[in-house]
Amino acid sequence: MVEFLFEADLHGLLKLGTPIPNTPPARWQRKAKESSPGPSPISVSPMKPASRSQSSSKTPSKTPSKSGSKIQSTPTKAGGGRYMPNRSTMQMEMANFLRIKENDPAEDSPTKKEQQKAWAVNLNGFDVEEAKILHLSGKPENAPEGYQNNLKVLYSQKMAPGFGRKKSRYIPSKPDRVLDAPEIRDDYYLNLVDWSSQNFLAVALDDTVYLWNYDTREIIPLLQTEHPDIYISSVSWIKDGDYLAVGTSSAEVQLWDVEQQKRLRTMTSHCGRVGTLSWNSCILSSGARTGHIHHHNVRVAEHHVATLAGHTQEVCGLKWSLDGCYLASGGNDSLANVWPCSQGGGGDVAPLQTFTQHQGAVKVSLAWCPWQMNVLATGGGTNDRHIRIWDVCSGACLSAVDTRSQVTSILWSTNYKELISAHGFAQNELIIWNYPRMTKVAELQVHTDRILNLTMSPDGTSVASAAADETVQVWSCFEMHPIKKKKKEKANSAKSSIPHQSIH
Repeated sequence: MVEFLFEADLHGLLKLGTPIPNTPPARWQRKAKESSPGPSPISVSPMKPASRSQSSSKTPSKTPSKSGSKIQSTPTKAGGGRYMPNRSTMQMEMANFLRIKENDPAEDSPTKKEQQKAWAVNLNGFDVEEAKILHLSGKPENAPEGYQNNLKVLYSQKMAPGFGRKKSRYIPSKPDRVLDAPEIRDDYYLNLVDWSSQNFLAVALDDTVYLWNYDTREIIPLLQTEHPDIYISSVSWIKDGDYLAVGTSSAEVQLWDVEQQKRLRTMTSHCGRVGTLSWNSCILSSGARTGHIHHHNVRVAEHHVATLAGHTQEVCGLKWSLDGCYLASGGNDSLANVWPCSQGGGGDVAPLQTFTQHQGAVKVSLAWCPWQMNVLATGGGTNDRHIRIWDVCSGACLSAVDTRSQVTSILWSTNYKELISAHGFAQNELIIWNYPRMTKVAELQVHTDRILNLTMSPDGTSVASAAADETVQVWSCFEMHPIKKKKKEKANSAKSSIPHQSIH
């Protein structure tokens, strides 16, 4: 029976317009009951307005009472009053507390603020109101031993101070000194300047050789040819710097004592002008216009000890490696040959390597890397314009770069992993290259005509360039750091204390 009564009540609740039993009357019903003197109706539907009397009108009327009472109105729909949410006792107490705190004048008193500041300092270590938005105090703690980062960093390294900064050095864009070189021969195949270990710069001007003392700036005329039609075609200092070898257009090789300003001997074995010279201890190698290379032992009377025939045109570049194991030669036939050293300073008939990739004359553009003895740099003439880096052991070309200009000379820096090249047509400039990337470090453009030769100072900090504009310009482009410079000077002084033999 109870189940049937519950089901009937449920159906009654679901029907629209049916009054809900056992519920308190609505607010408008209570107001109507209080204002009406008569008895209230038994039940009132929320969808139909109730009236004070049992009239048949659908809407209540607004009629002022005779005694001047207020206008009474009845809402036309259920729930006509404003919504009153149910609040718990705790919510009411919190609202009352906030209202009292907002209106409390003692909250902003100085004593209260000082107390709050003291609490903040004790709890946080700093005043919150004076702190920045982001605040970091103290040193970061190190991770415990064996801790593994969940981010799984692929690579991390503790960098030294200044590691991220780009390292650069100052390279002057203008020469330190400019020397006049009148009547210097504008000949691509000659080698007319060389810098000695005693800091003397030898310069050949037509038929005369001058010495310039870099330390004292003194200019000394060393020699002049006996006949005005004979000119100087090459100069080269021995490693110790006491003697100067001079090649002439009359196919002679002369040996001069600089200190005594005296010619020691004249060696004749070539049939054409001697355009290039290179020393290997007491062995002097000379290259001639005929394409032949002769080895001269300057200690013996029969100086001509060997002949190398690997070029079909004029030999215009010779350079012994620093360890004396290889001789590199370049010719007007666009060939670069590498010859091994044999007993007594001679060489084999066939070269060890022959590089044929150049399309132009390989002049004095021959340079051995000072920290990799088997690496050779060569440069080509106007038709080639390339610098190529070779491994002479395997014969592989390690690098090749198009300079877009005639290459006349190449030098490796002994202070940096760099090399410098001199150029003729059409840029007439010096270029410093980073090795092994072969990217440009600096371009020096001051000469007004093609550069003929390059030579480096004994400390490796300066380079002298001789050009067809009749000037010799000195560039300080490889200055060392002071600490490294002191170490190098100390090492060189230790080497110079070892006695050496004379070539006599």
